[in-house]
Amino acid sequence: MEITLKNLTKVFTDSKGKETRAVDNLDIKIPSGKLIGLLGPSGCGKSTTLYMISGLLNPTEGRIFFGDEDVTELAPEKRGIGLVFQNYALYPHMTVRQNIMFPLENLKVPKDEALQLAKEMAELVGIGELLDRKPAQLSGGQQQRVAIARALVKKPRVLLLDEPLSNLDARLRLQTREEIRRIQRETGITTIFVTHDQEEAMSISDEIVLMNFGLEQQKGKPQDVYDNPKNLFVAKFLGTPPIGLYKGELKNGAVYIGEVNIYQTEELKKEANREVIVGVRPEGYDLSESGTLEIISKFIETIGRDLSIVSAHEKAMTESFRIIVQDADSSLFDKEIVKVDLKKNKTFIFDVEDGRRLA
Repeated sequence: MEITLKNLTKVFTDSKGKETRAVDNLDIKIPSGKLIGLLGPSGCGKSTTLYMISGLLNPTEGRIFFGDEDVTELAPEKRGIGLVFQNYALYPHMTVRQNIMFPLENLKVPKDEALQLAKEMAELVGIGELLDRKPAQLSGGQQQRVAIARALVKKPRVLLLDEPLSNLDARLRLQTREEIRRIQRETGITTIFVTHDQEEAMSISDEIVLMNFGLEQQKGKPQDVYDNPKNLFVAKFLGTPPIGLYKGELKNGAVYIGEVNIYQTEELKKEANREVIVGVRPEGYDLSESGTLEIISKFIETIGRDLSIVSAHEKAMTESFRIIVQDADSSLFDKEIVKVDLKKNKTFIFDVEDGRRLA
């Protein structure tokens, strides 16, 4: 089921008449059968967008289409959606079987058919042996699977997941997100996954929609967005460790950090000379005895067998940043001054005023 959002807007007004644009003219298309991550910081409008798609919130402006059908005015129960909340919302007095079957009772599905569907969904999400337990007897990950099975049992056209992993510990989050991806692929259902966790979104999404202040910042395949950020916000939000930022100067098509020319293109000659921000991904450094850029090394972190991270500072706009190196000669970075060359495909130039990417 393809989902189309056309100029979708939601404005909240408080008791004093002050307006907040939680979602601002969102205009995106979500391909049928794909898992899309709505990603962004708290307050960016991602959950508000999800609730408008589900019908729990009415948009102030804009339209919502499921395929060719305009569902903007349609009640939630008539949209054919399955919704999984952050807190699972399971009925504590019911067994797993009864919780999964509950939506089918409202649809007047015959009991024998409902029992069979509940069993199938439980098997799909990997809790087939837990049907007679109650929620209090389940782990957090198992409860989440019950909630997903309950959302899927009525064969929805669209599955909506609102921060579904935030209540789980790190290991369970990893396991459960892998299960969500498996279930989505097996069912082929169009799925929208809301999260503020970039690792979650990038690991399981076919595409991500990165939002901030109710606006779409960039949409695309996770790796493409990481490799080609459209603006400074996208570059800063995606990436662990985060991107390192330097104060730079653009002069006649060349970008300088201090006196060092680190970047030059014909396209930049069209830009006016001015201060810029230089962003370099942690993996965007080549260590060399003859490196053009000198960085002060604060300390070294060794993670795993062959991955070292140099924490460094100097001329960066953040307090510290990290350089990831693999299989490098330790003598090159085990010193106070580290010499590096920057990889062009991991180095980005941004406008100081509006954050747009220049190169």
